[in-house]
Amino acid sequence: MAVTILVGCQWGDEGKGKIVDVLSSQMDVVARYQGGNNAGHTVVIHGDKYVLHILPSGILHDRVTSVIGNGVVIDPRALVEEINEVEGHGFGINGKLMISEQAHLILPQHAMLDRARELSLGEGKIGTTGKGIGSAYGEKMARRGLRVCDLRDSKKFTEKYRSLAFYCNEMLEKYYGQEPIDADSLLDELLDCAARIRPFIADTVTYLNDAVRAKKQILCEGAQGVLLDVDFGTYPFVTSSNPSPGGACTGLGISPRFIDNIMGVVKAYTTRVGSGPLPTELLDQVGEDLRKEGGEFGATTGRPRRCGWFDAPAVRRSLQVSGCTEITLTKLDVLSIFDEIPICTSYETSEGSTQLLPFDMEILKTAKPVYESMPGWKVPLSDVRDPKDLPKETVDYIKRIEKLLNTRITMASVGPDRRQTLCLD
Repeated sequence: MAVTILVGCQWGDEGKGKIVDVLSSQMDVVARYQGGNNAGHTVVIHGDKYVLHILPSGILHDRVTSVIGNGVVIDPRALVEEINEVEGHGFGINGKLMISEQAHLILPQHAMLDRARELSLGEGKIGTTGKGIGSAYGEKMARRGLRVCDLRDSKKFTEKYRSLAFYCNEMLEKYYGQEPIDADSLLDELLDCAARIRPFIADTVTYLNDAVRAKKQILCEGAQGVLLDVDFGTYPFVTSSNPSPGGACTGLGISPRFIDNIMGVVKAYTTRVGSGPLPTELLDQVGEDLRKEGGEFGATTGRPRRCGWFDAPAVRRSLQVSGCTEITLTKLDVLSIFDEIPICTSYETSEGSTQLLPFDMEILKTAKPVYESMPGWKVPLSDVRDPKDLPKETVDYIKRIEKLLNTRITMASVGPDRRQTLCLD
């Protein structure tokens, strides 16, 4: 295969960063296609943990070219901080990183607008990270945004930045009743960031299409999950971009006809961060045990994730939208503490029984999970290196999920480290 898209098939936090890192050893190019620094990919290498927010996970491999595509929104200050941090860990960046000249910028006023908007929603808040992602995408769609290519000319960038800051301050003061931002006080820092970023700016669309024609191995990496997709997720409790595979084509400039494989990443249970529906959510001690055992705290915000049992209707909806040809099942080791492991197979709703997560929020609010129970295995999996050594109950759990989703599970993760990844196919 030449071009593979990797997508999360739940509400994000499925462990995509680790799987991208594992697959990167076989890749020439890893390209990030959407989202911003509101997401975090955690990679563990020989016990050392690295959290990446903007840089593609392939940056931790010497032979891989890492591309930040046009569909990503970039906070210059956060990007420079992350580049410095990765270099501080001994990973080279020069000659390995390319940033799309068309990618839009997240500016300080965008974060202020995000937080002001969230505050105004009161109990109806979305649960955003307040990083400015939604506001930056909003400016992009309103055709007011600044792009990475604007960083090439300091004078022109300054003019555009001040103009946009004036508009944002009008919104902050007159609509949200908030204090305006002192744009000029941040300008010098942004110009310093621009100088640091300039060497990496490129026409990534041409680079990627040339790489496709040269038969290079390309992995397209998304953030969040399909159920947070602005079009197909649990709207309005969604992100501001398209984590689904279509977002890879528009976010990188690669034609759909060049896509060879779409791989889904699915956690062995269910989590989400922030507000919005979560039909299998556990609000008791079992949910707390699952959170503690799984270390379910946001890589970007540190917020505790809401936890629940595996939700087949939710993942089926993601697979319907994404067309995944195979699945990696992550965090199987976390379930080792349970005697019995329920699986949600369908919902009962106000409109009757359904095998798919409803798009209509009013119907979804009424969804009651229908469970079946599988026996637990009650032994640690973290030292398993051969699928033949998995307990029968673990294998049965994998096969049951595979049957419920009607999609092959080709890999399983039994821990955060690269080495704790099993090839099942």
